[in-house]
Amino acid sequence: MKSTKEKIIDILIDNKDKYISGESISEKLEVSRASVWKHIKNLEKEGYQIESKTSQGYKLIGRTDTANPSYEISHRLKTSFMGQRVEYFKTIDSTNIQANKIASQSPEGTVVLADEQTKGKGRIGRTWVSEQNKGLYFSTILKPDIALMQAPFITQLVAASLTKTFLDLGIEISIKWPNDLIYKGKKVAGILTEMSAEIDHISYIIVGIGINLYKKDFEDEIKDKATSFANEGIEIDRIEFLRKFFPNFEDLYEKFKAGDKRECLDILRSRSAVLGREVYKIKEGERVKVFARDIDDMGNLIVEHESGQVETVFTGEISIRGLDSYI
Repeated sequence: MKSTKEKIIDILIDNKDKYISGESISEKLEVSRASVWKHIKNLEKEGYQIESKTSQGYKLIGRTDTANPSYEISHRLKTSFMGQRVEYFKTIDSTNIQANKIASQSPEGTVVLADEQTKGKGRIGRTWVSEQNKGLYFSTILKPDIALMQAPFITQLVAASLTKTFLDLGIEISIKWPNDLIYKGKKVAGILTEMSAEIDHISYIIVGIGINLYKKDFEDEIKDKATSFANEGIEIDRIEFLRKFFPNFEDLYEKFKAGDKRECLDILRSRSAVLGREVYKIKEGERVKVFARDIDDMGNLIVEHESGQVETVFTGEISIRGLDSYI
């Protein structure tokens, strides 16, 4: 259920090419004009630029970089549940940590979004550097009624959904199994999936996503492995991206729950950065050269050793690297 303030910003966004009177808003929402005025002032404090003219009313003319983006993300969003509720923070320890705190009481599809993470997390205990206004950092709460053995595929599902969204924007992206997105041979995005479950039941799954969107200086040890879209001359509006991503994500997620992985697997295989190449399989510091043959229907990587032995590599404590570069 949307608050009065959320309903007012919806009305202003719908009518952003014209003025709409306070009386019209109050009648539509069945609240007083004084209440409308109070919420307008609060929206202005949050960074929305709202012009007021006597006898004409209010008009949304823009927003500052510090404005709460959650209203615009969920506004008329073409999903049933994904992204319909967004909790926004300027600074937070970790969107995954916050999502874990609220997951039990939150509806599926709830999103935690932040401008900065002070304790951003990556796979295998790594840190994801999440500087203020340098990237897109968000976590989504899922509550799928699926078998525990199917849960690892969620990471692959998210990778496919992100890839589909980038392709929709005309950006050629590839996937480094199991959880990284690659642009021109360098990492631009990562996925961290966490699960809370009992013996035979998944309580919830948290999917954390970090995307390097804006201009960013990388430390020497990773500057040959990572980049940002802005560093590569590509501008992406985070609100536009999320409004395209959530419908794609919900679509593939619903198909997956219904037992249909075909589109997802097609994306994973056709956009793979590792298939058909020799790569290193790394576990506990040990590097083994293998040939990446395929991705099976469970999302696992099928590799062939130099001896001819074929192995199924499961997601988890495994990393894949290129022979002479990140990939």
